[in-house]
Parts: sequence; C-alpha cells; structure tokens
Amino acid sequence: MTDALRGHLDAVLLATLDGRRLHGYGIIETVQARTKGALDLPTGTVYPALRRLENAGYLHSEWSTVSGRQRRTYQLTRAGLDALAAKRAAWREFTSTIGTVLEPVT
Repeated sequence: MTDALRGHLDAVLLATLDGRRLHGYGIIETVQARTKGALDLPTGTVYPALRRLENAGYLHSEWSTVSGRQRRTYQLTRAGLDALAAKRAAWREFTSTIGTVLEPVT
C-alpha cells in the first residue's frame, strides 16, 4: 500500500461498498478497476480492515455462494453510510485546504 493511502483505507473500503455488496476479492478488484490499477490493495491489509470495520458496526457480512464458492460478502450498515458521509466531508475539507497551500501565490 502506498504511503498516500495510509489513513484513508477505511474511506476507500466504505466508498467501494457504497450501494453494493461485495466479497473481499471483489472489493480489491473494484478498487483496482476504479483507480486504473494505481491502487493494488494487498489481501493482508484488506481483510483485517474489513473485520475491523464490521466490529465497529460499519459493515454487515454474510456468507453467500458466488460462482459455486462460499464467500463472505460485505455491505454498509446505516452507521457505515454515516461514517462514509463524514469521511467524504473530511476529505473535501482536507483537499481544499491543502489545495490552497499548494497553489502558487500570485
């Protein structure tokens, strides 16, 4: 995982699950596709984060059969949707603030 992603993994995972139910590898594939391969999340990072988010009440998981295989699928809870909204607002504020510093002074 790149240093730039540190501290933002939860937001990435929650946003990836927004409006959909996915299994862990499906989450990894979706992040790769959405970022055109720029983010390649290791399974050893994603699965512990998913368990942590579930323990925090942000995700609900259940076993399902996908392509004939048993997989745990995840979806956002109401608390997860609220956490995602807060993380999106914090991200917008952060990028706006940093943007004002990085722009050349005229």
